[in-house]
Amino acid sequence: MAAELHVELVAADRNVWSGEATLVVARTTSGDIGVMPGHQPLLGVLESGPVTIRTSEGATVVAAVHGGFISFADNKLSLLAEIAELADEIDVQRAERALERAKSEADAAAERRADVRLRAVTGH
Repeated sequence: MAAELHVELVAADRNVWSGEATLVVARTTSGDIGVMPGHQPLLGVLESGPVTIRTSEGATVVAAVHGGFISFADNKLSLLAEIAELADEIDVQRAERALERAKSEADAAAERRADVRLRAVTGH
């Protein structure tokens, strides 16, 4: 059995995903970080971006995360996000409309949120 870590992805309004994983990749203010079992303890600030979780079963879970914190100690990883959505919960057409609207209104924050949602779904 491969080494694993326990992951909790929590948004301000709900528990988004919880389970065992072998790898989690997230974007922090210091850059992208990959966390595997046995990683050094860490505490960081999450940037808006996709979070990729490789589950113990070999599946991949992707979520669009907008701000928050990442903490790892004793093989327990906590991602505490202001906003988080699993890729399979995202309505692509709605996100595309939101991106176009944000661009036309020159709303950089809304544009970033819509872009992250689309990247979580498409993997780009």
